[in-house]
Amino acid sequence: MIWGLYIHVPFCIRKCPYCDFYSIEDISSKSAYVQALVREISMRAASLPDAVFDTIYLGGGTPSVLDPAEVAQILNAVYGEFSILGDAEITIEANPGTITLRSLKEFRAAGVNRINIGVQSFNDDNLAFLDRIHSAKQAADALDDAKRAGFKNVGLDLIYGLPGQNKGSWQKDLNAAAAFFPAHISCYMFTIEDGTKMAADRDAGKFVPLCSDRVSAMFARASKFLLSKGYEHYEISNFADSRQTRSRHNEKYWQNIPYIGLGPAAHSYVEPERFWNCKNVDQYIETILSDRLPTQGSEGLAASQMMIEALYLGLRQADGIDIAEFKRRFETDFKEKFAPVLNRFINSGHIELDSGSCRLTRRGLLFLDTVAAHMAELI
Repeated sequence: MIWGLYIHVPFCIRKCPYCDFYSIEDISSKSAYVQALVREISMRAASLPDAVFDTIYLGGGTPSVLDPAEVAQILNAVYGEFSILGDAEITIEANPGTITLRSLKEFRAAGVNRINIGVQSFNDDNLAFLDRIHSAKQAADALDDAKRAGFKNVGLDLIYGLPGQNKGSWQKDLNAAAAFFPAHISCYMFTIEDGTKMAADRDAGKFVPLCSDRVSAMFARASKFLLSKGYEHYEISNFADSRQTRSRHNEKYWQNIPYIGLGPAAHSYVEPERFWNCKNVDQYIETILSDRLPTQGSEGLAASQMMIEALYLGLRQADGIDIAEFKRRFETDFKEKFAPVLNRFINSGHIELDSGSCRLTRRGLLFLDTVAAHMAELI
């Protein structure tokens, strides 16, 4: 089995008010972080002598705040310590407000071959609500520059379901995104996470969330439109222009493939164990300088927990749950175990079932949590 490698870059120019991923706005420790990360790469590699990787994903935070030379330093360390396949997918997430044509060319020269640009919207009012540091023009320029820099595999993110957004403005975002012919488009539903500034603003009455029916309609519109443009809707939030341009790294999360996370707050998974690093840059650096791994905690998953995760993650994907693989992992006949729920949702048009797989219909994707929850009750 080929593993995935995730590298968390915990720095942002300005933290988005809706984001609950660990990041900080003070980038003064960036250089010390890179040095500590290089050391963690060496320490982790020593404990995984047989692991082989075909994806490297620099996520954040905002990885594009790193200098290209720092990205090169990180990737050189990865290649020097881990076994990386020659056709590895190497992704960097980028904010349009932190990249230039020159930096993009230098990221390419450093070894990055896939870029995912956090556009979120081509509407300046939406970007202002989300407190993004870039404008719609900067987003468009970033997409153009990425291709000019030589990136063949360009992805972009959009957010839908924003307060005040309507089907017309959402369609304009979809039209603008498709006009750039990106290899990959992610459409994420606007979600208000507890503990974020956005949650506090909602609770203070500064905005009213969009009703669920309108959000669902936007999801359906995105799926129908992007399918008409030749994209495959391969995961509930993700579209690719071919099977080859799916996010190979993210598929590892959905398919029970082991991955290692490096950097502060990064998570790792090697069945049946999940473990994670400390969630503080200074503590992370200090721990590594003391020649200790920065692992803060771990948990071993019971078979029932893994089965529930397999349901939720499998049903997220257009390929669905592989019935033979489910039986191999859990020694359980899938159709027999979940027959009452399967029959109910097949009859309602939410599930499609054949000899090889169980998957949600396009309508069923709107009810992923409901369907998976009913199935989980039988575990």
